[in-house]
Amino acid sequence: MAVPKRRTSTAKKAKRRTHYKLEAPNMSACPNCGEMKRSHRVCPSCGHYAGKDVVSNEA
Repeated sequence: MAVPKRRTSTAKKAKRRTHYKLEAPNMSACPNCGEMKRSHRVCPSCGHYAGKDVVSNEA
């Protein structure tokens, strides 16, 4: 059975984990209102998607 001979140091572990990080979601400008929104999703401020009014903000 494979067992480590020495304990992995904190520095070695931290160097291995340097690429583990959060990425910001891809944002694009809404063509209708200009607000920033996530790609391929309905705009949360105006409710448009692909040039159509999908979600009506009227009560």
